[in-house]
Amino acid sequence: NLTFTHIGIFTPDRGTDCVLEATSEGGVKITPMQEFLDRAAHIDGQPAVVAMRLRDTTGTAQALGRARERLGLPYDYSFRPDNGKFYCSELVWECYRTNDGSPIFTARPMNFRAEDGTLPQFWTELFARRSESVPEGVPGTNPNDMSQERTLREVYRWF
Repeated sequence: NLTFTHIGIFTPDRGTDCVLEATSEGGVKITPMQEFLDRAAHIDGQPAVVAMRLRDTTGTAQALGRARERLGLPYDYSFRPDNGKFYCSELVWECYRTNDGSPIFTARPMNFRAEDGTLPQFWTELFARRSESVPEGVPGTNPNDMSQERTLREVYRWF
């Protein structure tokens, strides 16, 4: 019954286990695995982190290459596709593709509303500061939906 709030791509970097991720503190970057684990929420003192792997790993090297090409790009506070900026799951969605270039993961209409149908003040204020409309219904991704994809299988838990 986990709620996933962040996603990244495991990668070795100069002999160190790392995570390639998009964060609001630095955009697309490589983070040492221990730093990633320390920053995560914890369950009984252990990082609440789950490692998942594609069932078919064909094209994984290409996906990692595409992700590395995006290093240094800014974080996407607008949560909009095709703007040269990336939020965490958008980065993964964009980089993992089939041989014909189609995304492996499913984009779904984004929902910023609370269970009662209201738009939380956080989102209203965030997009007002950006002079943008809330991208309600725009195709996008989130870590929770991606964790349910049938193309993935869990390979490890830290808790």
